[in-house]
Amino acid sequence: MKRIITTLTVILVCSLSVVAQSDRRVQNKPYIDLRPLHVGILVGLNMQDIEFENVGPQSITYEDGSIHEELIVCDADKWNPGFTVGVLAEWRLSDHFSLRFTPQMHFGAKHLTFLNLKQLDAEGRPFSQTQDLKNTYVSLPFDLKFAAPRWNNHRPYIMAGINPVMNLTGGDSDIVRLNRYNTMLEVGLGCDFYLPFFKLIPELKFCFGLGNVLDTNHKNELRDANLKAYAGSVSSAQSKMIVLTFYFE
Repeated sequence: MKRIITTLTVILVCSLSVVAQSDRRVQNKPYIDLRPLHVGILVGLNMQDIEFENVGPQSITYEDGSIHEELIVCDADKWNPGFTVGVLAEWRLSDHFSLRFTPQMHFGAKHLTFLNLKQLDAEGRPFSQTQDLKNTYVSLPFDLKFAAPRWNNHRPYIMAGINPVMNLTGGDSDIVRLNRYNTMLEVGLGCDFYLPFFKLIPELKFCFGLGNVLDTNHKNELRDANLKAYAGSVSSAQSKMIVLTFYFE
């Protein structure tokens, strides 16, 4: 993640250098940034990730009364691309600062793999369980945007904000279930492109969940004792997300 942020920062600095050396051109929509309120729509792609804290060895009581010590580890071993849609409302605060409210819906999934290191098959490999953790998030981010001075038909910017999130998915039979509500911090960068008839704004942002997003009571609701062992193998989880968004204003 740190390498990605560093690479994007270098790209942004290089882009600013190239823009600064270019000649002035006719400006498209020269007065659009003077409006007190901007509205638009957005579409994009997202990559959802989650980081688990494993509990280590645990004693499990099965239905026949036997007690076994299990050592199960869980990991999100695959990122699945998702889809993002939403709307934009941006209030102009000054020549360089603006406040944005961008209600969005993120459709995506994470693939989880559980490995039982105490139970091995005939080939000596740990028994495993998998789960496709599908998530549909409704997010209501408030972001503060700082934009550089416009040059010709380009204007790069950076942004940061807070993002309350509501998870609309989660089944009773899932091994792991996430809490309904969460809050994320987000930072990103982008560039306004002033086209003849509208403004196009590509943006890349990184979202980091705050606190434990794992539903720790869910394991007590499972009837299968074997699944309880897998559900109890993690004590906490932190959600993350990368979003590539295209705003049309």
